[in-house]
Amino acid sequence: MPEKLVFAKPALILALLGTGLAIYLGRVFFHLEGIALAGIGGVVLAISFWLLNSFFIFLAQAIKGLNKLLDNASIEVILGGAAGLILGGIVGVLSSFPFSLFQGIGSYITLFIFLTSGYIGFKVGSRRAGEVLKLFSYINTRGEKEEEKKNFLKILDTSAIIDGRIYDVCLAGFIDGILLVPTFVIAELQYIADSSDTVRRNKGRRGLDLLAKMQKHEKIKIDIIEAELDEDKDVDTRLIRLCKELNAAIITNDYNLNKVAELQGIKVLNINELTNAVKVMVYPGETMHITILKEGKEEGQGVGYLEDGTMVVVEDAWQDIGNELEVVVTSVFQTAAGRMIFTRKVKEEACPAGNVSYVIEPKEVNVYG
Repeated sequence: MPEKLVFAKPALILALLGTGLAIYLGRVFFHLEGIALAGIGGVVLAISFWLLNSFFIFLAQAIKGLNKLLDNASIEVILGGAAGLILGGIVGVLSSFPFSLFQGIGSYITLFIFLTSGYIGFKVGSRRAGEVLKLFSYINTRGEKEEEKKNFLKILDTSAIIDGRIYDVCLAGFIDGILLVPTFVIAELQYIADSSDTVRRNKGRRGLDLLAKMQKHEKIKIDIIEAELDEDKDVDTRLIRLCKELNAAIITNDYNLNKVAELQGIKVLNINELTNAVKVMVYPGETMHITILKEGKEEGQGVGYLEDGTMVVVEDAWQDIGNELEVVVTSVFQTAAGRMIFTRKVKEEACPAGNVSYVIEPKEVNVYG
C-alpha cells in the first residue's frame, strides 16, 4: 500500500501534465479549437501515464518478491532450479523440433512446448533438488565404501596356511576381498616342506597344497606378491612391515605375532578366535549326550568332545570309555586353549520316602542349535 501511494502522486501529476500537453499540441499542430476534443487527448495520455505507472509498480513488487525468494531459498533449490531449467529447455528444443518444420502454427506450438518444458524442468529441479543431491551423495558414498571394501587387503601368515581352516572360512563367505601371500611366506613353507622332520615336512606340504587349491577355486581371490623386504629379518617382522606399507590386515594363528601386530596397530584376523566365537554355547543345568573317549587328568574323570572340538569333562566316567552318556553341565571355563565344559552323569537316585527311585530330568537343550 505505501508503494502505491508513493507512485500515485507522480501519476496524478503526469495525468495533469498530459492533459495540458494534449490541449497545447492539439491547438498548435492540429488547430483544434474544441476544448472537449483536446480534453479527450489529455485523458488518453493520462490513462497511458497511469498504465505506465502501474507497470512500474508491478515491476518494483516483482523485484522485491524475487529478492525475498532468493534470500529464503537454499543454494540446493537455486542450483536445482537452474539445472532443471537448462534440462527442460534442452528437452523442449528436442521435442519441439518436428513442429518447427511446419509454417504458421508450427512456430507457436514450438514456442509453447519450449516454454512448458522449461517451466516443468525448473519446478521439478527446485522442488526435488534436495532428493537429487542426496541420491548423488548416496551413490558417491556407496562407491567409496565399495572401493574401500574392495581395497581391504588381507595377508596370509604361514601358520594360517598350514592350519588349513582358512579355506573353509573363505568358502563360507566370512572372509572376502583379496588374499595376499608374499613370496617369503611361500619360501618359508618350502623350507618347512623340505625339513627332515616328518611332522614339519607334512605340514609344509599341506600348506603348499592348500595354496594351490585356493588358487584354483573361483570364489577365492588370492594373489602371490613379490615382497623382498629386509631378507635378514625374520618372517614375522617382514609381515608386519608389509601390512603397514599396504594398509592390510593379517590372518594368522600365531599368538605372539597376533599380539605384536595389535601393538603395531595392524588389524588381525585370528582363525582361533573365530572358531571360539562360533562354538556351541552351553549353560549350567543343560543336558547333552556325549561319548566318552578317554580318561581325564583327574582321578575318575572321563573326557569326550563335541563336534566343534570342545572338550567335555565328565565326573566319575572313567569306566564308561566308548559309551554314550547323558550328562548335565555343571560349569563352563574359557581357557587360552579354548572352552572346557565340566559335567556329571544323569543317573537314578534313591527316593528318601521309600524304595521308589526317580530320575533327575534336567532341561533338554539342542547343543548344535
